[in-house]
Amino acid sequence: METLLNFTPAFPTFFLMFLLVYLFAFLVVFRNWDPKLKPEASSCLMSLTHGTPAVIMATRALINSPTPLSFASPNASFQNFVLEFSIAYFLMDLLHYLVFVPNDLLFIGHHLATLYVFVTCRYVVHHGAVAILVLLFLAEVTSACQNVRSLANLRRADVPMAAKVYEFLSPPFYIFYSVARGVLGTLVVYKMGVFYMSGGANNLIQRWAWISWMVVIVVAVMISILWVSNLWIFWFRQRSHRAQKKVK
Repeated sequence: METLLNFTPAFPTFFLMFLLVYLFAFLVVFRNWDPKLKPEASSCLMSLTHGTPAVIMATRALINSPTPLSFASPNASFQNFVLEFSIAYFLMDLLHYLVFVPNDLLFIGHHLATLYVFVTCRYVVHHGAVAILVLLFLAEVTSACQNVRSLANLRRADVPMAAKVYEFLSPPFYIFYSVARGVLGTLVVYKMGVFYMSGGANNLIQRWAWISWMVVIVVAVMISILWVSNLWIFWFRQRSHRAQKKVK
């Protein structure tokens, strides 16, 4: 009952906002696109409306924290506001996958795991938002580049300009993503693990909470590293293949 009373108008407002963005993208922005591409394109546009604003709000929430920053500090009101913003987005995008791409178990699992961490931090534990917002910043700082690249990828087979945009953005995106998720993300997760296991969150964050968070986050970082590694391998193979063709 206490958890239900902690819901604020921000969450349903944000959820409605993302729903309207998705519908606007589907029915207006991409109305002339191939019906098979419209759902994914709409998801990308919705992701664009979440990513950069989330980075800006997370930064503000961390800089203007009313208490000293700690992985176990109590959630400030604006930190909760940012968490609700992202919870609304991930829930809406989860519905997109369940309706249009129900076989994409990796993304569905990712969204469910992310929602678990965000929801328990916001509505159950009431502590630990600092760590979650730092990770949110690192996860979404590449969002604009990633989503523009994804939109270009959807049309690169039939739109030459889209193919050029995709080719132009791929290397910097891979570098940006590798540094943000692979290097900085791993460092933050390591620091979180050391902090929690040393007892830094004792009497503030329940053991079941931080252990489950760490399991989810470590798995997510490992999957991100594997994903971008496969992109790098494919990119280098393409370049090698093109170089061989030029020699011939």
